[in-house]
Amino acid sequence: MREIDFSQLNQQAKLFAGFDTDDEQVLRDAHALLVSQLDQVTDAFYEELGQIEDAGPFLEGRLERLKATHRRWLENIFTGPYDEAFAAYMHQVGVVHVQVRLPERFMASGIGLIGKHLIPVLASACQDDHQRLGILMKAVNAVTTYCLIIMQVSYREHELDRFRDVTGISEALYNNLAAAYRQKTGVPAE
Repeated sequence: MREIDFSQLNQQAKLFAGFDTDDEQVLRDAHALLVSQLDQVTDAFYEELGQIEDAGPFLEGRLERLKATHRRWLENIFTGPYDEAFAAYMHQVGVVHVQVRLPERFMASGIGLIGKHLIPVLASACQDDHQRLGILMKAVNAVTTYCLIIMQVSYREHELDRFRDVTGISEALYNNLAAAYRQKTGVPAE
């Protein structure tokens, strides 16, 4: 696997997700309001996952451990810091998903389920303050998208490693071919 510049990945993921310093502060400020509800979000998330037949093999025998890990992750998305160490942590979360052979679509749809179960909690915490709710929902959407972007890098790296293993192509040759493709098509490098 190629070495990853987590500082650069962190900056890119924030830019693509629209996750900015205002969002970071909104999340940290909301933590105290939401921390008591994070177990509820985790339970609802896994209850819904349990109803998806294809998810069963990934949950079987490890549900309580997964819930504890998920709960810690939720805590982290509301506390940060959202720096290169956080990017490395999120990348490792993706690596673990790759190692258990979780289809990438599960990870992406999981982010949607998290939002689904967080929104009522956010609405309750904000009560009738619609402006605050909008700001908080924007921040939560940005941070979860940021996390997803970083985790998906793990999948791309894994697919590239598998491709290279199957074809026997060296990393140098692959990089040269990719550069030639980008030059010919005008596609910028990531």
